[in-house]
Amino acid sequence: MFGLAKQEQSVIVVRDADGIVAAVRAALDRAAPEERPGLERALEIVEDASATTYEDLQARWVRQRLDAAGVTGPADSVPAIKALREAAPGLSLKSAVDLAKTTRSAESLRRGA
Repeated sequence: MFGLAKQEQSVIVVRDADGIVAAVRAALDRAAPEERPGLERALEIVEDASATTYEDLQARWVRQRLDAAGVTGPADSVPAIKALREAAPGLSLKSAVDLAKTTRSAESLRRGA
């Protein structure tokens, strides 16, 4: 039937980063002196990970799929879109293009930073 949009699939990302940061901070507060250096480093790692944006998470997911498919060019190229849709069969063309554009933008920002 013409005019009916293909049903979109949604992905929900659940992040417990704030809870993990709080738990590591609490452990650090109670830590013995010999445990502190390791917990301080762990806290740095968790805080860095929790600062990751939703767009960065999307870009990482896309790049992992493109790397697995052997795509080395731009994330928004035709071969990349094709590989992305093959890696995630339920992904619509629009969603694949949107993800690819987000990835290209994130990668450009990282190179420019």
